[in-house]
Amino acid sequence: MSSRKAFALRIDEKTLTAMHRWAEDDLRSLNAQIEFVLRDALRKAGRMRKDQPAADKSKDD
Repeated sequence: MSSRKAFALRIDEKTLTAMHRWAEDDLRSLNAQIEFVLRDALRKAGRMRKDQPAADKSKDD
């Protein structure tokens, strides 16, 4: 089972509002949407394999 960590995020109001609308459109919580966007960006940047969950990344390091 993956461990999850709490993390305080400072974000400007316009970005937060846009993320919240996007989360609602995708039927996700705001937190789940932020995680989804971050994982997608990591995969596209080649920082995480498509078939590897975010929590398992450290196992290969």
